[in-house]
Amino acid sequence: MQLSPNEHNNFSLSRFESMLKTNNVYFFDSEEFEEIIQHYLENGKIALAKKATKLGLEQHPTSTNLKLFQVEMYIFENQLDTAEELLDELYVLEQSNEEIYIQKANIYSRRDEHKKAIALLEKALEITNDQADVLSLLGMEYLFMEDFENAKSYFMKCLEQDEMDYSALYNIIYCFDFLEQHEAAIDYLNDFLNKNPYCEVAWHQVGKQYFVLKEYKKALAAFDFAIISDDQFIGAYLEKGKVLEKLKEYELAIESYSITLGLDDPTSFALLRIGKCYEKLGDNELALQFYNKCVEEDALLDKGWIAITDFYFRKKNYQKALYYIEKAINIDTENVLYWKRYAKINKRLNLYEEAEHGFRRSIELGNYEMETWLSRCDILIALGEYDAAINNLLQAAEFYPENAEIEYRLAGLYFKMLEENKAEFHLKNAMDLDIEFSLIIEELFPSVFKRQRVQQLIKNHKKPSV
Repeated sequence: MQLSPNEHNNFSLSRFESMLKTNNVYFFDSEEFEEIIQHYLENGKIALAKKATKLGLEQHPTSTNLKLFQVEMYIFENQLDTAEELLDELYVLEQSNEEIYIQKANIYSRRDEHKKAIALLEKALEITNDQADVLSLLGMEYLFMEDFENAKSYFMKCLEQDEMDYSALYNIIYCFDFLEQHEAAIDYLNDFLNKNPYCEVAWHQVGKQYFVLKEYKKALAAFDFAIISDDQFIGAYLEKGKVLEKLKEYELAIESYSITLGLDDPTSFALLRIGKCYEKLGDNELALQFYNKCVEEDALLDKGWIAITDFYFRKKNYQKALYYIEKAINIDTENVLYWKRYAKINKRLNLYEEAEHGFRRSIELGNYEMETWLSRCDILIALGEYDAAINNLLQAAEFYPENAEIEYRLAGLYFKMLEENKAEFHLKNAMDLDIEFSLIIEELFPSVFKRQRVQQLIKNHKKPSV
C-alpha cells in the first residue's frame, strides 16, 4: 500500500520517537531525518531537533542538508564561531547552495554586520529557486539598518511573488508608517486592491491610514469593505468602532465593538471601549459594568483600572477612586500612571503623607514632569519638610534649569531656613525669569512674603530701569 507524503512523515516521526523510547537504533534515509528535524523546529522542540540532527549525521555524515541543520542549531545557541567554521567547510564543497549563503548571512546579522549579510543574501538571490524567502530576509536586514526605503522595496518584491504574503504587506505598511508616507501607502494599497479587491487585510490597512490622516468617513468605508471581505475579521470591527467614536456615533461604536464579543473570547480592549462609549452617552451604570468586566478579563491592562479610577475621580468620589487605584497598585507596583493618580487622589483627600509617597514613587519610576516635582514640593512644604522640599527642587532644576516656579519656591524655602544669601540669590533669579510668578511666594510662604526685605527686593525689581 502506497502512503501519502503526510502519512509517510507521520510514520517516520512515530518510528523516530519509538526509537528514542526504546533505545533501539532504526535506519532513516537523510530526507526522513530532514523532515523530522523540520517538524521539531516548526513546533519549537529544539532539544528533539538537536537529537535528530546528531543521529542523522551519525547515519549520513556527508549530508549537506543535515550539516546545515546543525549550523542552524549552533546559531540558535549563539555558537556563531562554530557555525561559521562548519559553513566555511561546506562552502568549499558546495558553492552553489543558497542555504550556505543564507546561514552565513544569518551569522553576520546576529553580529550586527548587516551590510555583509546583505551582500551574501544578494548572492543567494542569484542562485535560489525560491526568491520570496531571500527577498524577505533582505527586507529584514534593511529594517535592522533602519533603511526603510530599501526595506519597503524588497518587501514589495516579496508581495509581487506571492500576493498572499501578508507578513510582507504588513512590513511594507510599517515602512510607509515610519516614513510618515500615509498618502503614498494609500496609493500603494489601492493599486494592490485593484488586483485583489477582496483582500480584507489591505482594506483594513487602508482604513488605518485614513484614520491617521483623520479622514474618518473614508476610514469607515475601508473598514466596511474589510468586513464585507471577511465578516469574521475582529480587527476591522475594532477599528470601525474607534472611527465611530471619533465621529461621536457612540451607539454604532458599541454595536461594532459588541460584534467582536460574539466572534471570539471578549478582548479587554473592546470591553474598555464599550465602557467609554456608555460613559460618553451618560449611562454611568453600564459604563462601570464594562470597566469592571474589562479588569476582570485582563487585570494587567492599566487602561481599565485607570478608566474606573478616573470615572470616580470625575464624580468627586475620591474614596472609591482610591479603592480602585490601590487595587491596581497591588497588581502592578511599578506602574507610574497608577502612582500619579494615587498621589492626586490622596492630595484631594488631604492625606498629604500618602500623596507625597505617591509623587515620590512617580519620580522614582521616571516621571519627571514639572507638575510632579512641583506637586511633591508643595506637599513637603505643607508637611514642614523643608530640607526634603529643597532637595526635590534641586533635582527638578537639573531637568528644568532656569525655571521661575522652581526658583521662587527655592527662595521661599531658603528664607524659611534663614539662609538669607541663598534665598536672595534664588529670588533674584526667579524675578529675572518672570516677575509675574512672584505670587508663588505670597501663596506658599505668606509670612516670608510679608517680610520687609522681600517686599523691598520685589519693589526694586519692578522699578523701571533708567
